[in-house]
Amino acid sequence: MKLVIHGKNIEITDAIREYVHQKIEKAASHFQHITNEVDVHLSVARNPRVTPNQTAEVTIYANGNVIRAEESSESLYASIDLVANKIARQLRKYKERRRDLTIHADDKNIIEEVVPDSLVTDLIGDRTPELPEEVVRTKYFAMPPMTTSQALEQLRMVGHDFYMFHNSETNEINVIYERNHGGYGVILPRNNGYSNGNGNGNGKAQGNFTMPVKTNSNY
Repeated sequence: MKLVIHGKNIEITDAIREYVHQKIEKAASHFQHITNEVDVHLSVARNPRVTPNQTAEVTIYANGNVIRAEESSESLYASIDLVANKIARQLRKYKERRRDLTIHADDKNIIEEVVPDSLVTDLIGDRTPELPEEVVRTKYFAMPPMTTSQALEQLRMVGHDFYMFHNSETNEINVIYERNHGGYGVILPRNNGYSNGNGNGNGKAQGNFTMPVKTNSNY
């Protein structure tokens, strides 16, 4: 099992590295046969008003799937303990879901595709748009083709409110997200040859619009 440790605003000492190996390898010890790589990101917030300020994030790549956990506290070692326990629970859930999951073609009963009543052109009104001064973090990840049902499983595993994926059925990039009022939605690109039911009658949505998505992560 390949384990990679990154640090932000912190020096990765031998003691920290050894502690991470000890805790994370123990958490994943029963799942090494499905674990390809483990990415550990340790960071300390420079802003003293940010509390808790020491964060440990673990991302595990398992058979083409991504499993993620993140914890913060006042102590980096405590954060590592917390995230190790959390990732162990995530791995158990993943193994159980892989064992019990049966993907059916009629999974549309748990997926709601977003069909806009009208295309909103003015999203900010009289407000002044504000953008961050710089990109604070960039992530690259593999995007193998998958069905919407498989993307939903990935969304549950990474612990985010949304998940971008390569739709194997349409060969396009889609986003599946958790709705504030329950259930899940899928955002589709516009001009993809599908209509909202008035065109070719297949009932798939056009979705080149901005949908507010609640998120509490850096992903």
